[in-house]
Amino acid sequence: MTYDVAIVGSGFSSIALTINLLEILPPSASIAVIGDDPGFGRGTAYRTEFYLHRLNVPAARMSVFADRPDDFVDWLRARGKPVFADDFASRGDYGLYLRDTLASRLRPRERRARLDFVRAKAVACDTCPEEGITFVLDTGTELHARNVVLALGVGSAGLPISPERIDRRARRRIIDNPWRMGWFSRVKHDDEICIFGSGLTMIDQVLSLRARGHRGQIRVLSRRGLVPHPHPIRRAAPVATELPDGGEISTILHALRREVKNGADWRGVVDGLRPKTQALWQALSTHQRSRFLRHALAWWSIHRHRIAPDVFEQFNELLKDGTVKVEAGFLRSIRAADGAGLTIEYRARGEQRIVCLHADWIVNCTGMERAGIGHSPLLKEMCDRRMIAMDELGLGISVDRKSRVLDPEGEPRPGFFAAGALTAGQFWEITAVPDIRVQARDIAEAIADEVRLALPPAARIA
Repeated sequence: MTYDVAIVGSGFSSIALTINLLEILPPSASIAVIGDDPGFGRGTAYRTEFYLHRLNVPAARMSVFADRPDDFVDWLRARGKPVFADDFASRGDYGLYLRDTLASRLRPRERRARLDFVRAKAVACDTCPEEGITFVLDTGTELHARNVVLALGVGSAGLPISPERIDRRARRRIIDNPWRMGWFSRVKHDDEICIFGSGLTMIDQVLSLRARGHRGQIRVLSRRGLVPHPHPIRRAAPVATELPDGGEISTILHALRREVKNGADWRGVVDGLRPKTQALWQALSTHQRSRFLRHALAWWSIHRHRIAPDVFEQFNELLKDGTVKVEAGFLRSIRAADGAGLTIEYRARGEQRIVCLHADWIVNCTGMERAGIGHSPLLKEMCDRRMIAMDELGLGISVDRKSRVLDPEGEPRPGFFAAGALTAGQFWEITAVPDIRVQARDIAEAIADEVRLALPPAARIA
């Protein structure tokens, strides 16, 4: 069978696309979703049941529909969970909302497109003039599709150190994926923990450890030692800063600082950039984008990606009483200690001083990988076959402003799209729900146009 649409991936981008396609494709159309994650669309982030794992975007901006901003808030209220627009709902509730929203689109079987969930990984592919793209699955079967969306996300970053600097005996005490929750059961209450990375995932892991009875010392090491700021209890109104022309990072930063010096709340200034962020990124030269990634990214992240106020307060109390210590430095080596546990060496930031610390466990919370296709054999093969190309900064794959995948010559292939974090080179801000839902709607509409054009004239009118 040849599907009208194949979506490769099973994260949020995939479920947002699927829901939008089910709403607008004709009943004669067919969709295949290829992925091996049993929690389709929820992933690890939205399957959690821990109450402190909150969304870091207010509920009023988390609807899966770009044109129905109150959908998530209404869903919560209908289930006896009264919320205000600026409240931060649990990630578990958001996962249930995605599940219910998809289920509601699946019920009218006779009035919707056919949808097949294909529990498999796509491991290879080829182009076919008659059938679009053919995927080879790890089940040994093939799947054909006229239109394709790559929604594979990006992988997790490794520890910021070359593998040869990690003692082989130390590896059993390194948690590469903290979202595989089984590692908590191996931790004793007084074990010393060292977490690499100081962003949102780190805070989730610290509070999860405390909730499970851990009372030992937790050290957090990152290159700059910066942690996310909290949202205010009362949201500041977005401030529309007048930005200079020219696409220079330094002049943009100067304009933002001037706004704050003139009395604007810095949170409102940052939030006021949201409607402009993609356009600002696209106006920057490759050199300016690279400058931003080298010098400003860490500060952008802690100001832009904030956490719920009450979650921050709990984390801040641990900072105040010394349970958690955040340090800035560059990792040099990890080795098994002579007695037990691990010895970690790092160079303190801005100094030549070498610091040694002991830990029973190392937890990798360094975030997403920078080179956006290293996690996927399929994407690497597509790159080798010149079906796709990396973007100039290696953030993901090259796409145009309509999310169409570009080949190495910069030419788009009809009916071939990418969504979500894979498209960061073009859009930059494309990892949060408010941005992905707009992209998902636009891709769905473009595919629906292609599908309708392939129908007989009478069927198009119907």
